[in-house]
Amino acid sequence: MNEQHQGVERRSCDVLVIGAGPAGSTIAPMLARKGHRVVLLDKEHHPRFHIGESLLPANLPLLERLGVADEVRAIGQYKPGAEFVSPHHAHKQVFDFADAWDKSMPYAYQVRRSEFDEILVRNAQRQGADVHEGCQARSVEFLPDRTVRVQARYDDGREVVWDAKFLVDASGRDTFLASRFKIKKRNPSHTSAAVYGHFANARRNEGTAEGNITIFWFDHGWFWFIPLTDGATSVGMVTWPYHMKTRNGRSVQQFLMDNIATCAGLAERLKDATLVSPVEATGNFSYAAERNHGENYLMLGDAYTFIDPVFSSGVWLAMIGGELGAETIDTCLRHPSRARAALKRFDRQSRHGPKAFSWFIYRVTNPIMRDFFMGPRNYFRVKEALLSTLAGDVYGGAPIGRSLFIFKTMYFLANVTQPRRAFAAWRSRRTNIRPADEAAQAHPT
Repeated sequence: MNEQHQGVERRSCDVLVIGAGPAGSTIAPMLARKGHRVVLLDKEHHPRFHIGESLLPANLPLLERLGVADEVRAIGQYKPGAEFVSPHHAHKQVFDFADAWDKSMPYAYQVRRSEFDEILVRNAQRQGADVHEGCQARSVEFLPDRTVRVQARYDDGREVVWDAKFLVDASGRDTFLASRFKIKKRNPSHTSAAVYGHFANARRNEGTAEGNITIFWFDHGWFWFIPLTDGATSVGMVTWPYHMKTRNGRSVQQFLMDNIATCAGLAERLKDATLVSPVEATGNFSYAAERNHGENYLMLGDAYTFIDPVFSSGVWLAMIGGELGAETIDTCLRHPSRARAALKRFDRQSRHGPKAFSWFIYRVTNPIMRDFFMGPRNYFRVKEALLSTLAGDVYGGAPIGRSLFIFKTMYFLANVTQPRRAFAAWRSRRTNIRPADEAAQAHPT
């Protein structure tokens, strides 16, 4: 329903979704298919650049359910596994997804996010969502009648007010609701920054392993190496605040190139490569909101929390959050008596995914954990369970809980039997995760 009021257009819908990234473009068509009137806003126009180009095998069944599997296959670089390269080990360690507990998800894709996200948003349109690009949400009110009012502005200056029964914040790192509620908190257990760009003519693996993502550890964090279909390779550095303070006036491009030169394995892969995109940087990489829902709103994906991308979990968590969110909102709108239970279930599931990955993320730069990754053993099927986690199978698809418990127990025992090494790693981590201002005092430029 549309109407004009004092020069501002007024519209209404059942569900208003802010943000047309993977989370918003998953929940919107799923709700539209259930018969709800869905409006999807995005401040930008597709296609647009975004990092986070590596999908997980667990994404693929969801792409089938969305009806976009063939389109994604056409633009995706086949990715059968992930490999880790350590400066303290003479070999590289390859993890093939086909060796995970669940053998039915043996590969994933690397994708240009500009293409991938456009596939998703056009699919949302085809399936009935009313998509408005170049339209930025600017304010929100939660009204006494339990509806939500959002004021937005188009690129051309037009303003519109939407009244909705339910609001979905899928605004990504803009964190539309968490910022307005003042509940966005830096993750005290993990803080980092990323510097990244695209290269042409990078040396890739041969054969089917060409599309594997490679993680290179170095003294100040880690690098990603993500091959894309058109010959470009995404390369990024994730590092600690104290190290970012050592830029000393260098451009972010020079800073990235200087650090690549210190990582022998990556430098070898890029010795004949050419930078073909601007180098960009983003800080305050890991954060979380204090809550992810209210009685008439949900926060999905990066709008709720963002964790270190070492396991490429971001797109998967956003999209599965969208699917879980669609079930939750449908229940809330159709069966209000069951809304409280549905929201509680959504909260539990939304926290579970990031928590499952975070246990490994917080420890992945620890030398003892690095040894586990570089020399995995399958006692009690722990390697299969680890592979299932790397594949994104963290929502109960495979019965990996017991084996993961054994893996974690083995890790803690290794720390007990190597106390000096464990203490040095703990002390180093405490130094690394300090906020940038504290890091600057300890490591003056």
